[in-house]
Parts: sequence; C-alpha cells; structure tokens
Amino acid sequence: MSWTVKGVIARSEKQPAELVDIVIPDPGPNDVVVDIDATGVCHTDLAYRDGGINDEFPFLLGHESAGRVAVIGEDVTHVEVGDYVVLNWRAVCGQCRACKTGVIQYCFDTHNASKSMTLSDGTELTAALGIGSFAEKTLVHEGQCTKVDEKAPAEVAGLLGCGVMAGIGAAVNTGAIQRGESVAVIGLGGVGVAAVAGAKLAGATTIIGLDIDEQKLAAASELGATHTAVTKDLSPQQVAEKVQELTGGFGADVVIDAVGIPQTYEAAFYARDLAGRVVLVGVPHPDAKLTLPLLDVFGRGGSLKSSWYGDCLPERDFPYLIDLFLQGRLPLDRFVTGRTDLAGVDAALSSLHEGDTLRTVAEVAK
Repeated sequence: MSWTVKGVIARSEKQPAELVDIVIPDPGPNDVVVDIDATGVCHTDLAYRDGGINDEFPFLLGHESAGRVAVIGEDVTHVEVGDYVVLNWRAVCGQCRACKTGVIQYCFDTHNASKSMTLSDGTELTAALGIGSFAEKTLVHEGQCTKVDEKAPAEVAGLLGCGVMAGIGAAVNTGAIQRGESVAVIGLGGVGVAAVAGAKLAGATTIIGLDIDEQKLAAASELGATHTAVTKDLSPQQVAEKVQELTGGFGADVVIDAVGIPQTYEAAFYARDLAGRVVLVGVPHPDAKLTLPLLDVFGRGGSLKSSWYGDCLPERDFPYLIDLFLQGRLPLDRFVTGRTDLAGVDAALSSLHEGDTLRTVAEVAK
C-alpha cells in the first residue's frame, strides 16, 4: 500500500517552499516508514530550497528529525515497529573502501531508501540528504534510523540528526579536544554553539566564542564559552590576535571554523597555537577560494581538518549524547529557540537569513 500525507517541497530555485500532498510508497525490503514527530529547520534545507546544493528539483525538504517506526520492509532487522528513532544521513554500507579500512565515518556509499517518494501526480521527489522529513511520514533505509531513549522529547532528540551533532562532533571527534586545552570557535550559529558545548563536554578550560553579531554571544556563554568577542569589522589577523590575547599570547590548541568562508578560515589558521589543530565544519560555497603562504602551512605544523557530519557514527554517538542530556550534562533543549508547524516551514527557512535563532523546530500535529 501507499500513504498520502502532507510534506514540504521546493519546486524550483529560490521559490517559496510549499506544503502539499506527497505519496509515501510501500517500503522496499530494507526500507522503513517513519511517523515524524519533529524536524529542525536547518541551513542545509535553505540551501536546497535556494539551489545551493544541486538542481534535482523538486526536493522534499527536512532531515533533522525524530519519530517512530510505523512500517518495516520484509528484510528489516535493525528496527521494529514502534521504535523511537533519530534519523541520520550516514547509514554506513560496510563494503566501500572507507568502511573496509576502518574509517566508516567516511563511508562513500551510505544507504538510502530503495524507492522515491512522489507528488500526487507521480513526480519523483529528491529527499533532502536522503531523508525528506518535513512531512507527516517519510521513507528511509533501516540504517538511517538510530534508536534512542524515548524519554528525550522529539524536538530535542531530532537535533542530533544534523547541526548539533556536526558541531559537537567537530569538537569531540574531529578536533579531539583534550582536557585542559584551549578552544576558539568562529561563528556562533547552531553548529558553532554546539561546538562550544562539545568543547566543554571534552574538558576544554578556555573556550572562546567569536561572532560578528553580539546577540549570538549570550547563547555561547550559556553553553560553555569562558570568553566571547564580537569580530565585526576585524580583519582575519585581528581575529587571530584577539584569540592570542585570550590564550597567553600563544593561540588556541584547537580553532573551529563554523562559518566556512575564506576570511574565517584564514583567521582560524593564524589563531591556533604552534602545532594546533584547525577544524572546518562550516560548509564553503563551491566557488570559495583560499590563499595561504605555503611556508606558513609548513612552518606552523599541526593539522588542518575537515569535519563531515562531526565525523560521527550515529549508532555510537546519538544514544550517548541523549543519555548525557537525560543526565543533565548536555543541555540540548537550550538549542530549541523557536517552534512552528509544517505550514510555517518556509517562513522559518527564510528567517535563517536573520541569524537570530539557534533552531526552530517544526512539530507535526498528531
């Protein structure tokens, strides 16, 4: 059988997203239908809507979600009907060269559903990040479902599906922050503030939050920043000098660029201590170019890393972080700064340009 439900789509580049009828097909052997409870409004969905990802319109938007398994395919063993799950876009294949060499966080062939969801006229939809969860139901591969403790509210748990996990993982997994280290985070949107929280979780003792917008500093302080600074009108070199000033003249052990433009990366590069680590988690525009003196790259040592999805393994990291939340050690609920329904998703996406929220969550009425 199939299901006709409401979902939020983007028909064409830079046009408003629409709430329309979509069709969820009967699941394939390893597919799962999930009843969505809540989905975070992420910049990635804005990029899909505005044509910044690719041109495979129409898109079914949404990917940062929690819900319950409603129907499973005949060969599904990973989850059961009724399981409370967070959706992920890293369902590792186990067979590619990354998986076979033990770096499964770089899996090159992650699983997605075997069938496409469609509009009511049969037009196939491209699911954002293989999920498409601004909808009452969605169809995913069983490996895209990670079971977590159902005591965590869906609007909180779902945030681990993308932005919050990317930020925490950039600090804990990619940056490998150690107890007593110093950390600077450039860009204090949802991902950057999550990186601040991750730095605190890892035991950093000096955590510096930097942003051009003074309004964003308060959230960083609440989630662990020991120092904050406004960087509006500062050159990359001046930003680096600010970090050095706050770290005894040395620079930070780890600098996380949660913006992803050449200016912030240059600031991060020079803001680190000798042999420090730079972590890029902000996604650059395809046309962005970076110029650095090669002698400086050589002479400063250390490492320059990119963080993809916080280098997370959902089956390892999601339940762990939910447990920390339930213990009161990780305030994931602090990231929820707005709520809407599916009809309000387009307005919530457009508001991301204003940069005054960490996460708006779209809740599905039951």
